[in-house]
Amino acid sequence: MLNLETGSLIRRAAFGAAAVPLAWAATAGAALAQEEVPTISAGDTAWMIVATALVLMMTIPGLALFYGGMVRKKNVVAMTAQNFVLAALMSIVWIAVGYSLAFGDGGSMNAWIGNLDNFFLANLSVDSISGTIPESVFMMFQMTFAIITPALITGAYADRMKFSSMLVFMVLWSIFIYAPVCHWVWGGGFLGSDGVLDFAGGTVVHINAGIAGLVAVLVLGPRKGFRTENMAPHNVVLTMIGAAFLWVGWFGFNAGSQLAADGRAGMAMAVTQVAAAAAVLAWMAAEWFVHKKPTLLGLATGAVAGLVAITPAAGFVNPLGAFWIGIASGLICFVASTSMKKALGYDDALDVFGVHAVGGIVGAILTGVFATAAITGADAPLGAIDGNWAQVWLQVKGVLATIVYCGIGTFILLMLTRLIMGLRVEPQQEIEGLDISLHGETVH
Repeated sequence: MLNLETGSLIRRAAFGAAAVPLAWAATAGAALAQEEVPTISAGDTAWMIVATALVLMMTIPGLALFYGGMVRKKNVVAMTAQNFVLAALMSIVWIAVGYSLAFGDGGSMNAWIGNLDNFFLANLSVDSISGTIPESVFMMFQMTFAIITPALITGAYADRMKFSSMLVFMVLWSIFIYAPVCHWVWGGGFLGSDGVLDFAGGTVVHINAGIAGLVAVLVLGPRKGFRTENMAPHNVVLTMIGAAFLWVGWFGFNAGSQLAADGRAGMAMAVTQVAAAAAVLAWMAAEWFVHKKPTLLGLATGAVAGLVAITPAAGFVNPLGAFWIGIASGLICFVASTSMKKALGYDDALDVFGVHAVGGIVGAILTGVFATAAITGADAPLGAIDGNWAQVWLQVKGVLATIVYCGIGTFILLMLTRLIMGLRVEPQQEIEGLDISLHGETVH
């Protein structure tokens, strides 16, 4: 018969023997949890393929029609050709160096720029994964942003720049301006690390493009006949159709930036519609009050202004915040594209600065006001509406960094292009129209 002391020893030994495999299993489970293997989500992948196609549609045909309808008839082919060729040219630049510079690990320089280890997508394979989607899909989605951003700039200097010079300038701009700013915000650079919020491209796309457009028109000078000739859009219906493509495509732009098919993507889609709708009505009211007539061009431009402004905020704000962002952007962009442009006298042909730079600035700063942890699930307050006013100043920092770098860099690249090959078409070519003089085609 065992005594109590012997029985106690046996029970302790048995417990210890059982604890060894249990402890090993717990340790192994924790290790597996820490080293969870990334897996592809079919739902996320399907959504991101659709979103990528939607964003590409924004440039061709969306932006091509939007801009093509706003220029004079003698420059429609030239305007649409620039947008079409940039879809091809920027695709090659992106796979060659842009993607690597924007999303590569730059080591000691990572706060500013990535590396060239992924030159011509050297490290991209069919098995490469980014989050829950194939890296090839992520790369393509980001490529569509790299396409539309320089395409936006073309509207500012419409009717004036040589086609060949445009191609060279855009290659340089994509590499030396777009890729670094993209890295700052989304690729692990200093703005993203500091907490600047830009869900889908307020700074990376719109402020970047708008500032570049302003610098370009200041360098090139006004169009011949500016303020003395009728330069009204030749076909506002084409512009409206282009705006409709942009509006629909923007759901891929904003909701796709969540990189997943989830509730936050759904909310991004909802607030995009709210902001665009509010901006249309705000622009219409302002135009009706000032000019006594609401125009189709104004309605289309107002929609784009609201879409621009909600871009940085889409994944951070609720519908009420989106409503106020839409109202603010519609009114402020209207003033910037009419009264302010007239007072300052610069010839921004298609209001790229007034809509994209100003709308992007409005949206970026108001993101700091209306961003809320209730949308993101964050534990800490996010924007001023949550009590975190410091976020507003972070947003201002992101805006200023983009303006200064893009403004100076764009000026240098334009001067370099001018030195090498010139920038502006010959006076007679401009008078004749770029369709015939540069492309040998015309519309009827």
